[in-house]
Amino acid sequence: MLLLGGLFLLIYVLVYAGALIAEVMIRSDATVAYYLRAALNDLIKALPWATLGTAAWIVIAYYFHQSIIDAVTDGEAVTRQQQPRLYNLLENLCISRGITMPKLKIMDSPALNAFATGLNPRQYAVTVTTGLLTALNDQEIEAVLGHELTHIRNGDVRMMVIAMIIAGVVGFFGELFFRLFTNMAWGGWGGGWSSRRSSSSDSDRKGSGGGAVVIVIIAVVLIVLAWLLSQWVKLALSRTREYLADAGSVELTKNPDAMISALRKIEGRGELPGATSAVMELCVDNPREGFTDLFATHPSVESRIRALVQFAGGRDPGPLALPSEADAAAGPQTDLTSDTAAPPPLPSGPWGGSQPTQADPPRRGPWTDPARDSPDTFSGPWGRH
Repeated sequence: MLLLGGLFLLIYVLVYAGALIAEVMIRSDATVAYYLRAALNDLIKALPWATLGTAAWIVIAYYFHQSIIDAVTDGEAVTRQQQPRLYNLLENLCISRGITMPKLKIMDSPALNAFATGLNPRQYAVTVTTGLLTALNDQEIEAVLGHELTHIRNGDVRMMVIAMIIAGVVGFFGELFFRLFTNMAWGGWGGGWSSRRSSSSDSDRKGSGGGAVVIVIIAVVLIVLAWLLSQWVKLALSRTREYLADAGSVELTKNPDAMISALRKIEGRGELPGATSAVMELCVDNPREGFTDLFATHPSVESRIRALVQFAGGRDPGPLALPSEADAAAGPQTDLTSDTAAPPPLPSGPWGGSQPTQADPPRRGPWTDPARDSPDTFSGPWGRH
């Protein structure tokens, strides 16, 4: 509720800044006090319309934000029959903790990422990329799903969607006013001011144009301040909550190594082509760090892994080189019933290296032993036994 109240306040600030610029365009030779009073009167008149417009934006975002995100990402809902492996992993996690099963969506992208959306239990959805399904084994996918479910359990998804609404509408109006200011400055500002000054009498001029410059500076500062506050809301909400979601995943799966391994595989490979910044801010990892990490919405993978090692007793294998998509798709995935964690993948082959499998023909030559090199000796994922 505080976030939504802050949204209305930021909109009023933007409307006031726009009124200042409008008053300067109407009259360019008044004093600063005149502009401030005139803009305040404009704000009072525009207050009902600004309130109604903001409320309408919230209603639209509440009911249609998922449709907008799906349109941007091309996410499609899937059933158990279409994705039995992924569906069963998510369902088992929900059953184990009594969590309402969210909708499951697939995004066709080679990127390695996932995100959760929704404002209430009827809207909650978890979207996973096809690249993530190809590159991660079952335990790692389960850890990522646990991360997203924790966001839903903690209310992070609802908070982040509201923050996106705030940042989106503030960014929209901020850009609108900046465009208006730019057109005014570079288009007909000079001519318009000259004509207005020449048509007005000396008694009407209470300033020489210096007041208008001061007002324009104030308006620009207000717009920038509103935009920075909207960005700060997103940063304050998202950075800390990523640590909590990682911890929640470990609580659900009892497997910190799987979460660490998943983060290592996702690291630097989560960019969703064509996705807006608002969508990337919902993802497991957001590689868009901004200027010198100043506007990064996620803590670094290194810091998240350090926390998992320190507080959850996980083991960090270090940065991993991913296998190619074709090799990963051809290889078996680790079953959840296995008591051993999946070994870290190497640059090639489903489990690293280029070990032969049952599908490989036995090697034959003058120095080979038929008994030793029979096809049965190549039955394990680690090669010859």
